[in-house]
Amino acid sequence: MNYLSVKNQQCVPLKNIPELDYPVFISSNLALMEAGSERHCVSYFGQKTRKEIRLFCCIADDTEHTIMLSACRVSSKKALDSFTARNLCFEKFEREIHENFGINFTNHPWLKPVRYPSNRSNIDEKIKTYPFFGIDSEELHEVGVGPVHAGIIEPGHFRFICNGEQILHLEIQLGYQHRGIEQMFINKRKLLQRVTLAENIAGDSVIGHTTAFSYLYESLAGIEVPTDILYARTLAQEIERIAIHTGDLSGICTDIAYQLGNSVFGRLRTPVINYFQEWCGNRLAKSLVRPDRNPFPFNETLANRLHDVFDVFEPDFDEMNEQLFKLPSALSRLERTGALSYDQVLQIGTVGMSARMNALERDIRKSHPYGMYIPLGMEPIIKHHGDVYSRSKIRQEEVNQSIAYIRGLLGQVPECHTNDSAHKTELKLQPDSFAISLTEGWRGEICHIAITDENGEISSYKIKDPSFHNWLALALSVRNNEISDFPISNKSFDLSYCGHDL
Repeated sequence: MNYLSVKNQQCVPLKNIPELDYPVFISSNLALMEAGSERHCVSYFGQKTRKEIRLFCCIADDTEHTIMLSACRVSSKKALDSFTARNLCFEKFEREIHENFGINFTNHPWLKPVRYPSNRSNIDEKIKTYPFFGIDSEELHEVGVGPVHAGIIEPGHFRFICNGEQILHLEIQLGYQHRGIEQMFINKRKLLQRVTLAENIAGDSVIGHTTAFSYLYESLAGIEVPTDILYARTLAQEIERIAIHTGDLSGICTDIAYQLGNSVFGRLRTPVINYFQEWCGNRLAKSLVRPDRNPFPFNETLANRLHDVFDVFEPDFDEMNEQLFKLPSALSRLERTGALSYDQVLQIGTVGMSARMNALERDIRKSHPYGMYIPLGMEPIIKHHGDVYSRSKIRQEEVNQSIAYIRGLLGQVPECHTNDSAHKTELKLQPDSFAISLTEGWRGEICHIAITDENGEISSYKIKDPSFHNWLALALSVRNNEISDFPISNKSFDLSYCGHDL
């Protein structure tokens, strides 16, 4: 067999992953992807060894709930045939491998740098000379936005090619705040340092990323965590989803000049995000999730308080959504704006809301379940038009769904069985091992991968935020739209700059 089949959050010996010759490696993984919507690439990355580059490809089978792993050793000096020429969803993965290791993919259609990290292969490539696509025409003009933005928006450059007000092409260049987080996971040796890094990958997805890291670390250490930890993590992920979705609905209302919706949704987000402050002392839930620990056990008092929060939240949330989604002026801005077809989201390889907005069911909570999602019987919210309206409705319905799941869980608060004071030593990781962890953040699929050396030290760490898949979806969604509709399209995706610029 040309691959090793593993489950989500499983650790396996590195030697068990088949190493293939490159022609077999590319043909077998492309053949696995022929199943279409049932499978997608969760990660494709390289690791530098003493003499070569070792490539790892991870293909998820969403119906069999497995991940198929394979590897290949290549030289950075030898040009390779490109996955992307035959399957577009590999596009950014190969660009990153090219940037990091200097591997040239001969028939890649868009072989440009992704992030411009300080340790990139070609240090002479500068972000200020990024080769934007251009069209030479007297009838067309270019509009540049960023990388310096007003307000709290992070740095990113958007280059539009327009015919009057109509967008013909958008190219998005990020990489202005490369922080070297993946390398820091290797350099930092203490668990507290590493979990703090996980909390700071993306400030609006603290629980999503820290949960992925914690499950990964526990699998590397061979630890089975008790129910109270699984329970607390599941609650926290759904509370984070509710808070961010509600805030995004406020932002969407801002971009269509609907002042009432902006104010009400903004107000409603506050008590939900503040609940984390009551639970663990931090509004963003930093310090709440830790590997093999439950530093802030959930109890009946917290459960009753969360019921109270939702009792006040739900009536106003439902009333505001009823007003928003029947308002003609709002619908005229939301419907058919920033739309992508099913074939496009499948071809790009989108995840999370950016897949579910047009009938592509990708939700790790169902396809590769973990924590308390296994007994919950999770069913993703699916829409069919791929536009701003669909992305907005997913947010609204996922908030209602998450509240229902949480209310069900609150009726069965488990007893805390973890002794937090007992964790005084570092967890010992299994040597020469490969571990993968997927979680479903509010934005979509999060993937953390770690490889250990013969001493059990992390030798390679790979992070993938859902935004890595979905930025191209935003760029394609605005084609043939008016440039004035870009802000609402952008907010409806709400992708992460820092989650991309690792």
